[in-house]
Amino acid sequence: MTATDVLGVLLAGGLARRMGGGDKALTPLAGRPLIAHVIDRAAPQTAGLLINANGDPARFAQFGLPVAADSVEGFAGPLAGILTALEWASAQRRDCRWVVSLPTDSPFLPGDLVARLMAERQAQDAELAVAVSGGRSHPVVGLWPVDLAPALRQALTEEDVRKIDRWTARYRLAEVTWPTEPVDPFFNANRPEDLAVAEAMLAENG
Repeated sequence: MTATDVLGVLLAGGLARRMGGGDKALTPLAGRPLIAHVIDRAAPQTAGLLINANGDPARFAQFGLPVAADSVEGFAGPLAGILTALEWASAQRRDCRWVVSLPTDSPFLPGDLVARLMAERQAQDAELAVAVSGGRSHPVVGLWPVDLAPALRQALTEEDVRKIDRWTARYRLAEVTWPTEPVDPFFNANRPEDLAVAEAMLAENG
């Protein structure tokens, strides 16, 4: 199901230290870049996708998606990417009232991600929603209203807030749980050895 007022942001702005640096999003998995697997899963669920990445945007040209660098300086982490998407949507996709943030190192994202985040946020009368699996919250996988852009900019630039959960604690938050069988849909490939695990999971589960 496509959410017609949700923009997906693919967070590729990190430094990938545990992967040895470089563009983790472009690291091959089963012959394709990690980010390509995420695009396949996210595109059918959203009204459009934005890549958040710093540096030369041309390295993502093969995906045919807009690329926006962090709108605040200093590699401020995922919150900077979320802010970038909120502000980009406000300027470029005014039909999108929501942004769903997606890590580019999670190739098994669920096909009902956006629908369930939206539904549970509404059911719980919450302002934000984040994914949970295996008893762990995944704050980088979240649903954010575009209207919160000014408040998030203030938190980042004036209050030096960097942790997502420190910011979400200010709002009514819905936590939406997914099962971890046959695979954890929020498995993320942080290290080279994780790629081998992901390859095996793909081979076994398709």
